[in-house]
Amino acid sequence: MAGYKETPRQKMIGMMYLVLTAMLALNVSKQLMDAFLVVNESMETTNENLSKKLENTYSKFKIQYQLNPNKVGPFWAKAQQAHALSNNFSKYIDSLKYLVIMRTEKMSTMDEARKLILRNAKRKENFDVPTNVFIGSSQDGSAGASKVLKEKIELYKKQMLDLVDPKFRNSIKMGMDTKGPFYDADGNKQNWEMHNFYHTILAATVTILNNIKAEVYNAEFDVVNNLYGSIDALNFKFDKIQAKVIPRSSYIFLGEEYQAEILVGAYDTKQNPDVRYALGSDTLTPANFKNATSLEGSNGVVILKLGGSSEGLKKYAGIIKVVSPLGDTMTFHFKDEFIVAKPAITISPIKMNVFYIGVDNPVEISVPGGPERIVPSISTGSIRQDGKEWIVSGLTTNGAREAVISVNAVFSGKSKNMGSYKFRLKTVPDPIIKIAGKNEGFISKSLLLASPFLVPEMTPGFDFDLRYTVTSFVFSTATSAGEGSDIKVQGNRLTPEILKVVNNARRNQRIWFDDIYVKGPDGTRKVNTNLSLKLN
Repeated sequence: MAGYKETPRQKMIGMMYLVLTAMLALNVSKQLMDAFLVVNESMETTNENLSKKLENTYSKFKIQYQLNPNKVGPFWAKAQQAHALSNNFSKYIDSLKYLVIMRTEKMSTMDEARKLILRNAKRKENFDVPTNVFIGSSQDGSAGASKVLKEKIELYKKQMLDLVDPKFRNSIKMGMDTKGPFYDADGNKQNWEMHNFYHTILAATVTILNNIKAEVYNAEFDVVNNLYGSIDALNFKFDKIQAKVIPRSSYIFLGEEYQAEILVGAYDTKQNPDVRYALGSDTLTPANFKNATSLEGSNGVVILKLGGSSEGLKKYAGIIKVVSPLGDTMTFHFKDEFIVAKPAITISPIKMNVFYIGVDNPVEISVPGGPERIVPSISTGSIRQDGKEWIVSGLTTNGAREAVISVNAVFSGKSKNMGSYKFRLKTVPDPIIKIAGKNEGFISKSLLLASPFLVPEMTPGFDFDLRYTVTSFVFSTATSAGEGSDIKVQGNRLTPEILKVVNNARRNQRIWFDDIYVKGPDGTRKVNTNLSLKLN
């Protein structure tokens, strides 16, 4: 175990084991064993964080696949293969870990070993059983589990690299070196099996296996991000694309005109979509598309105008056809309905067609006919007048999905019910977290060191002027060999410790900001996304 020269972490394990063996021979306290446990617990935390980062990458990848399965499909299929290969290999590593724990601790089942916390193991300094499991009776490890593990590592690395375009394979850091050279404490050459698992105590064996698992996660992360970057190279960069019907009002008076904007979100103004609709329908089939009424558009937006010549519920449906940036014709269905009625009440949101929980939501309420007074009420929260506007506030997440505003108007001293209007309830969307103006991709060390603050910004198009500040976050990074650090920070500024890590980082090293908490008008809450960057 001693003399391992691959990484500082592995050197540390080797030195710790030598000192520990000597101290045990002298019957000295086993406090040094805690060092192994600290390293292992750090590796387990790193693995959990890497797993979460992978989930976020796969989530973004899946969105791109759903938006354009024809173009993204081949890359998505390879990403799924990478996930399956890594998942199966990780399970195999775990099975070895639980097997050696079970045998060393003399347990009856693997399930007992799975539940055991290494710190609570009674025989964590034992090396006889781990050596027997991984080396067996052989002189070179060929009779033990280490030989099979090495073969699986080499096969896994080959299969993962085969998923990547050959011209990018040199940029993928697979880790898990099995070639060496490796040396013992006396400078004699060893193979990978003997170097890692001969006379290795249980605490160190489990730590080594967890480190291999971390390298699997890192390899998967690099491969999947390379595949995801291939999509970006095709200029398909939309987070969400769907048909939108934006009515100026869903409630009009006799003799007035219903108007709505029909557009496809995320497309630029250089393209005019092909839009057709049919009145009185819940859906327009592709077969009837040519027979439907066509609408002319400008700058990517089509205005639909329908006359309000008779009272009642009116509905329509249609299809939008647009050409994606990849050259495919994409089809989106839309439908909507509106009411034509005699003059009664008009309630329209100033900002949008939803109320946000935890903030003040302004609305305009007016009643035709010149009432003496307007008396609105709301089914949840409260509503108050502020000049010519009304402010809805006090909304909470008590299970309600909508808020209903009901209005009474006073005419000649008598109150009359004028109707009601429903609003959907939503939580305020998470702000986008940036540092030095960046929230993805590459960032230079000099820029990061010159502007070491996490800054929350509301997403584009969100009309409320809300200000947030970052109150805490966790900074983490990992080298190609699986070393990493997690630094908990209170506030929004990078600490001197983090700045030192950044300053000493290598080119293309990844850094993450996780567990980000922000404070705003709706209180303090955790942001559901993380910030991932690469240093250059």
